[in-house]
Amino acid sequence: MDIAANLASIRQQIETTCQECGRNPAEVRLVAVAKTKPAELVEEALAAGQTLIGESYVQELVAKTDQIEARAEWHFLGHLQSNKVKYLAGRTSLIHSVDRLSLAKEINRVWGKIGQTANILIQVNLGQEASKSGATVNEVESLVRSIALLPNIRIRGLMTLPPFCPDPEEVRPYFRQLRELAEHLADCNLPGVIMDELSMGMSHDFTVAIEEGATLVRIGTAIFGERQPRPA
Repeated sequence: MDIAANLASIRQQIETTCQECGRNPAEVRLVAVAKTKPAELVEEALAAGQTLIGESYVQELVAKTDQIEARAEWHFLGHLQSNKVKYLAGRTSLIHSVDRLSLAKEINRVWGKIGQTANILIQVNLGQEASKSGATVNEVESLVRSIALLPNIRIRGLMTLPPFCPDPEEVRPYFRQLRELAEHLADCNLPGVIMDELSMGMSHDFTVAIEEGATLVRIGTAIFGERQPRPA
């Protein structure tokens, strides 16, 4: 697998899509999702100029940040249990998947202990799928208002995992809904809330997500190949 070539292809698709829809390509960042992939492949991606790596499992992020010496920016993408928050402190620059006040309070506590502010995204379950985490659309504003009161947290935007559809056009309404929700929250002018990030779009639908305003696209398969079974 030629990871460098895969990255170059995706970057070109991002640039082309931005040009076609009138966006600045610099507004869209590629998150290389490395879950279940060995550190060696992450190092290949870093050597090819990729700087932003996403992980979905706490233990994998901890292991890889310990093992990989090359400089990288690490984002946490997966469902996060409150009792594992402490392992992310000082290792991740953005948590994409905050979906409840109790989790935010624990992040606030842990980051407060190290004298830092945690950057987070609020995960929204737009498809109301029982198998996925995330606040409902009706819950989001109340949740954002509550989390905004925590002194060691900065809400940077929203994230969603929409229902899977083979045709990316069928997912477009979800991406548009997330952007409109972020615009509404930005208009609320809440302190500590900066709606400048929209994390949406994966390997099969990221171009549509970019057209609808994504600033972070999470791509794993198109870079690293099909996902491997999770290590025991």
